[in-house]
Amino acid sequence: MFARLEKFLSYLPWTGDPKPIVPVVRMSGVIGEGQRFSQALNLQGTAPLLEKAFGIKDAKAIAIVINSPGGSPVQSGLIFSRIRQLAEEKEKKVIVFAEDVAASGGYLIACAGDEIYAHEASVVGSIGVISAGFGFVGLLEKIGIDRRVYTAGESKSMLDPFQPEKEDDIARLKQLQGEIHTYFKDLVRNSRGERLKAPRKQLFSGEVWVGEKAVRAGLIDGVGNVRDVLREKFGKEVRLPVMNARRRLRVPFVSTRQAPNPVKDLLAQLRSEALWAQNGQ
Repeated sequence: MFARLEKFLSYLPWTGDPKPIVPVVRMSGVIGEGQRFSQALNLQGTAPLLEKAFGIKDAKAIAIVINSPGGSPVQSGLIFSRIRQLAEEKEKKVIVFAEDVAASGGYLIACAGDEIYAHEASVVGSIGVISAGFGFVGLLEKIGIDRRVYTAGESKSMLDPFQPEKEDDIARLKQLQGEIHTYFKDLVRNSRGERLKAPRKQLFSGEVWVGEKAVRAGLIDGVGNVRDVLREKFGKEVRLPVMNARRRLRVPFVSTRQAPNPVKDLLAQLRSEALWAQNGQ
């Protein structure tokens, strides 16, 4: 108990502890809304940790460790924006570290860092947009089930997985993907600026990069892990407290969870596995 109290007091600015502090926020998992993916990475879950980290007044910088294959471009953009808002408001430098993978939306979040580092074997990049799903038309025909859909609005049932694909729907989807891709490319250009070295066509093709190649392409600033890089920057005595979410009190006999849905859970798991697999994980 006393050891924990001493550790807590060492982080307070009035103790006079000369050791530098760099709070660490870890972000791991597929990016998306919580009900779609289990243990999803989204703004709702990360905002309290970011507030806690940036709230440490004597922090020399904020470290963010990312391990994500991507996911929702909206949640990725929201997390990116919140990090930059806090960095400007608190006047703190943000240093990002990629672990196994920071690809697609994971790399978008990484661009919120003033500097980005990765392991020699980390996979980064994948600056592109992908949409994947399943078609069940043949299955319904095989088991003798009719799909009945009634809409007001000709595009309301676009890409319904229980109906045959339509060329107009595919064209509309590609248009939407192009708009999101433009947003992604502009964000990377604004964040990395002149540090980008590889040809733009190659950088924004959806290709992934590893270690030193990512450095030469300008996607990251160096190779290294969070402990080694921060000790080099701020000294061997630097403290690296990891921000943890507050535990919520459990109310007995009350549950806010929906009833289990095996099909929905299976599809969510398949989407998650596909995102990790795209980056060799």
